[in-house]
Amino acid sequence: MAATSGVSTTTLPRRLRAGGWLASRELLPYLLLAPSVLMMLAVIAYPMVKGFLFGFTDSTMLKPGEFVGLDNYARLLASPDFHHALWFSFVFAVFNVIGCYLLGLGLALLMNEDVPGRGFFRVALLLPWIVPSIVSIVSWRWLIADQNALFNQIIKAFGGSPIFFLSDAGWAITVVILIKIWRSFPFMMLSLLAGLQGIDRTLYEAAAIDGCSRWKAFLHITMPHLKNISIVLCLLMTIWTVNDFDTPWLLTQGGPANSTENLVLLAYRYTFGRNNVGMGSAVSFTTLVILMVLIVCTLRAQRER
Repeated sequence: MAATSGVSTTTLPRRLRAGGWLASRELLPYLLLAPSVLMMLAVIAYPMVKGFLFGFTDSTMLKPGEFVGLDNYARLLASPDFHHALWFSFVFAVFNVIGCYLLGLGLALLMNEDVPGRGFFRVALLLPWIVPSIVSIVSWRWLIADQNALFNQIIKAFGGSPIFFLSDAGWAITVVILIKIWRSFPFMMLSLLAGLQGIDRTLYEAAAIDGCSRWKAFLHITMPHLKNISIVLCLLMTIWTVNDFDTPWLLTQGGPANSTENLVLLAYRYTFGRNNVGMGSAVSFTTLVILMVLIVCTLRAQRER
């Protein structure tokens, strides 16, 4: 019977062993990924789900609260504080992204040339990004805080009147944006510099032979090659700016009169200042939805082009 079946009794266990080995080999990547996946679920997914559920309750820091449905979101959308925080977050993000991109691109183009001391300047220009935020922002605050700060002393030395940078709403918004640009442009510069170094130099040589000016070469060679990385960088910078807590908080604590309060500061005030976890969670997830819609629309528009 064994001979007529066409399968030797000696080869059957070997085949089974081979099949088991292949099966275990296919499962090995999943087994290796399992600890990381479980860690991410515990550290990221669970807190996000828990925070999302808090947005539908009247929870505080002391008690879980009861289910209130969409009341928190309805109150939030009708709140003038939310409207102002949304407006400032928009202004903050737009000006920071534009300022960082223009400054970063200009310096990246300069650092891509063979200029004296290029290595030193590449390292020195990274310092605003490397220095811890509490050190750099508190240093800036010391420079502009009041009429006796260093900047105002310089202004008075030239016969001018002191400027209250952090007490006037217009100046406070301007200062917060400028310091954010100063802190963020090194990342943009470094990333764009990497993109520039990936462009084939023979394209510029061919353009020069054809009589193309440096400006036209920049428009028709440099910028098209930087398009994809520029879109990604601008999206990342927008996300980081909208979620920036350090800069407005350490400089102005959202003042004066909440003029520099963005959505992250508003969520913080609701949660810890007003002891309203439900509203704080509603602000956080509304911000998340706004950013997700922005990212999806931008990436879809990029694909269509």
